[in-house]
Amino acid sequence: MTPKAPKLKSAARKARATTKNALAKIPGPSTNPATNLLILDVAMRGASLVAGRAMERALLRTRYQREKAHDIVKGRSMLKSLTATGVARIATRSVPGFLLVTGGLLAKAVIDRSMSRREAVRQGERQLAEQAAEADETLT
Repeated sequence: MTPKAPKLKSAARKARATTKNALAKIPGPSTNPATNLLILDVAMRGASLVAGRAMERALLRTRYQREKAHDIVKGRSMLKSLTATGVARIATRSVPGFLLVTGGLLAKAVIDRSMSRREAVRQGERQLAEQAAEADETLT
């Protein structure tokens, strides 16, 4: 036998209210809810950044040694990081933004594929080597 829909909805409402009341009683680091939201936002963005860099290094380690992969990720300029963040934000804010960014990425892939494979690989290797060199320069 299945419970009737009204009873199920009533039980769901009660569970939601109980959970909401329990969560409201959990104190955050601050008594100000806006500050707690800011702390959560900074923590989530930081965790996302750390996870993203770890994924980039893991992807690069399939082709390069650990130190070289670390240098490539570390050598990214602030302009490249801000550009990638801005483009990602545009893509996630609206459907036209998503279509614009996706179209641009597809165009870049078509341009890369129009080159000979060797030329495209050499160009990518050169760009990554320059990026790794940037990491070496910031250390000295």
